[in-house]
Amino acid sequence: MGLLGAVPLLLLSCTTFFLALLWRSHRSRRKLPPGPTPLPFVGNMLQVDVRDLVESFQRLQQRYGPVFTIHMGSRPVVVLCGYEAVKEALVDHAEAFGGRGPLLALDDSIRDYGVVFSNGERWRQMRRFSLAALRDFGMGKRSIEERIQEEAQFLVEALKRTEERLFDPTFHISHAVSNVICSVVFGQRFEYEDREFLALLSLINQTFQLLFSTWVQLVNFFPRLMQTLPGPHHQLSVNIKGLLRFIRQKTKTHREAFDPNCPRDFIDCFLTKMEQERGNPASEFREENLTITVLNLFFGGTESVSTTLRCGLLILLRHPEIEAKVQEEIDRVIGRNRSPCMEDRSRMPYTDAVVHEIQRFADVSPLGVPHVTTSNVQFRGYTIPKGTTVMPLLTTVLHDPLHFETPRKFNPGHFLDENGAFKKNEAFLPFSTGKRVCLGEGLARMELFLYFTTLLQNFSLKPLQDNSREINSLPEMWLGGRRRLAGPYQLRVVAR
Repeated sequence: MGLLGAVPLLLLSCTTFFLALLWRSHRSRRKLPPGPTPLPFVGNMLQVDVRDLVESFQRLQQRYGPVFTIHMGSRPVVVLCGYEAVKEALVDHAEAFGGRGPLLALDDSIRDYGVVFSNGERWRQMRRFSLAALRDFGMGKRSIEERIQEEAQFLVEALKRTEERLFDPTFHISHAVSNVICSVVFGQRFEYEDREFLALLSLINQTFQLLFSTWVQLVNFFPRLMQTLPGPHHQLSVNIKGLLRFIRQKTKTHREAFDPNCPRDFIDCFLTKMEQERGNPASEFREENLTITVLNLFFGGTESVSTTLRCGLLILLRHPEIEAKVQEEIDRVIGRNRSPCMEDRSRMPYTDAVVHEIQRFADVSPLGVPHVTTSNVQFRGYTIPKGTTVMPLLTTVLHDPLHFETPRKFNPGHFLDENGAFKKNEAFLPFSTGKRVCLGEGLARMELFLYFTTLLQNFSLKPLQDNSREINSLPEMWLGGRRRLAGPYQLRVVAR
């Protein structure tokens, strides 16, 4: 056969192979929720914008409904939208949807250990221990409240030293928030001028930004391909290794002064448990789980709350009338001469509503963290096989028009009844829900209320200039699902 005769045969073979892949993909998708038809190898890469997955998913929701399937490369992912679908899956079918899905951009050493990304018996042991240890060191008790109150006063003193000059609040806020989890996990806080710790906070902030970057989203679509291509996504692994070095050094220091009869913090408690279960082959209390669990707590306890606080300050700069109402309630209930405490919250419905609305509107984890099905599950007439990645789109819960009257506008009234009393909203799920609800939810709620009230008790917030043009030029947070806060901002704080 000549060369010209071989070309049509080659084209026919390629076409047949391509059609076979499409047919195989179609058969495998028949029982899954509906979604755009994937192409072999690339999946639905051409139907989504990896620069803004949230907006892409919302467009697909309008076409296919609250439960649909996309393909990240060859991997099917079921996306859940709106409160009803997320609640039905994560609460009503909690066991079947209770696995943790893979974040392929993370190294295996991170994905398979610790309390956030592990599964099965390892996850159960790590979560049970972590909750107990955090309770022992004050989470949900008065001692942790006192730690936050103390740190809030350190933050106030640091902000006073700005002397009404413009400053970027990023590291002041991150430092204050991180010091609370540091006191629980490492048994110490760090001074605001500590250069090493400031560098570490910068590393955490960079890593948080990388996790939501286009490059990292591409890794989740094409992990093997992206490993071979240059780009900033490789920095994620470098940053995490830097954080792990810091944690391992802290663990080494703890071992040198370790007393099993007198645990000082979370690391000591874990080391004690490792000693107790040294002869148990089924124990998960090993070095890898210690390091990654501490990383989970340190990272999670620093970035989410500090990002929400920074977003909250920016929102209040845009809404000075809301800031004034919060300050009026603070003056009436707390006054100026004592620190706010959690008992005050029940008598401060407007402030409580504002804090909740800041969490809802800031929407710092719009995609949530992926789940995976632990068994074959029948869900809304579809069959979702065991091992399928499931993505609860939390932004569609926090902006669900069936539960929030003005979902795209900042409105504390979402959490107030007609009498001005605080009103719970079942669709308020910034910490997710079900078996994988955020481990530190109680601590985060406490920090947000105490830091906000302490800051507004002591300061009034001012933008670049005292005029409406400057206030209105400040960046928005989220509009139509797209993150508008592109970078840092500056403000002034004026002592009251």
